[in-house]
Formats: sequence, structure tokens, C-alpha cells
Amino acid sequence: MKRKTILLVGGSYGIGQSLAQLLIAEHRVIVASRTQGHLPPNCEYLPFDALNDDVASLQIPDKLDGLVYCPGSINLKPFHLLKPNDFLQDLELNFLGLVKTTQALLPKLKQSEQASLVFFSTVAVQSGMPFHTSIAAAKGAVEGFAKSLAAEYAPKFRVNVIAPSLTDTPLASKLLSSQDKKEKMATRHPLNRIGSSLDIAQMAAFLLSDNASWITGQTVAVDGGMGTLKIPS
Repeated sequence: MKRKTILLVGGSYGIGQSLAQLLIAEHRVIVASRTQGHLPPNCEYLPFDALNDDVASLQIPDKLDGLVYCPGSINLKPFHLLKPNDFLQDLELNFLGLVKTTQALLPKLKQSEQASLVFFSTVAVQSGMPFHTSIAAAKGAVEGFAKSLAAEYAPKFRVNVIAPSLTDTPLASKLLSSQDKKEKMATRHPLNRIGSSLDIAQMAAFLLSDNASWITGQTVAVDGGMGTLKIPS
């Protein structure tokens, strides 16, 4: 297996942390995030805030083979309670931060034989869910951006998106703050459980690998069947 250099932006907890653990044995993994979290040994850490910092100022190798953008939000409110600034904040973190980061790293990604870029959306974009107007709008922008980027830079880049359902990560802690909440959320999924960070990280690791070398421009649902299957209530 060819050793790759992979940058995880915002990858010190949850899915990013699980992904770093999967990758570190065979690749050079660099994590740029606000906090160091509990990263595995030999993982390189760079302090970085996707909203306020310039990724071009970081000491990153001249060639990147993989980029994963992990920052996200879960802002679930009725539409009538949301203000325009709520939409702007979700767009800035989930989408505009991604755009700024990707654009700044283009020269390094172009040095790879074929770079793989992995972004994150949500099952709510394709399924339609109440109280998701703000986050679904931001993640919908991510999906459209990724597909266009994949077309523009093919075959030099592969660009794919993972669309999870609710996953047991620190980001979702308020929604899963008790065993009762976890059990109720699990029953909404055909596979009768909520996702783990490892479930999502394993798909990201696959999309970064050469085993996915003929996959680009896709939004891959890793959602326990929620997005496509209906179960009896």
C-alpha cells in the first residue's frame, strides 16, 4: 500500500479522531483543529480554527494526497425561531470554511497523483426533516459544491461526500444525553441503532484509499437505512 499524506481539518474528536486512528498505521496523518483532543501517537497536530485562521499559514507538506473537512454543526430549531444569522453561521462553518480551506490547499492537492477529498453532509438534505432548515441548507451547499468540484478537477481529484444520520459523537451529545434518548433515536433507523464515529470513519477511510479509485462525485449515505427505507411505526 502506498503511504499517503492526509490532512484532517477539525479532526481531533468524534469521526475525525476515529479516522486518524484508522489511518495512522499506514499513512502520514496531520490534524489541524482547535484542540488536540485524544489523537493517536505519531499523528501530527497543528492548531487551527477553520472560521478564523488561514490554512495556508500552516506548516503543511507541499503534497497532499487526501483532505477531509470535519467541522460541522447541529442547529435544530423550528424555522420560525431561526434568524438569518443562524443560517449564516451554519453556512460559514459547514460550507464557507470548507471552500476557503479547499481553495487554499489546491496547490498542494495538485501535487498528488490523484488526491481524494472527503466532505460531510447529512441525511436530512435528501430526506427532508423538520427543524433542519438551516443545517440542511448548509450541507446541501456542500453536496452541490463537491459534485461540481469533482467534475472540474477530474481526473486529478476525486471528491466525495458522506451523508450520515445521527451519530454518537460529542457534536450530538445534547441529542443523545440519556440512554432513553439513544434508544428512541435508535428505533427511528431500520438497523435499530444510531451510528458510531467508527461507522462513518470507515467509509471515509475507504473513500481516501485506492480501493475507491473509481468513485467520485458521489454522496454516500451511511445512515442505518434512514434515508431510503421505511419501517413500520
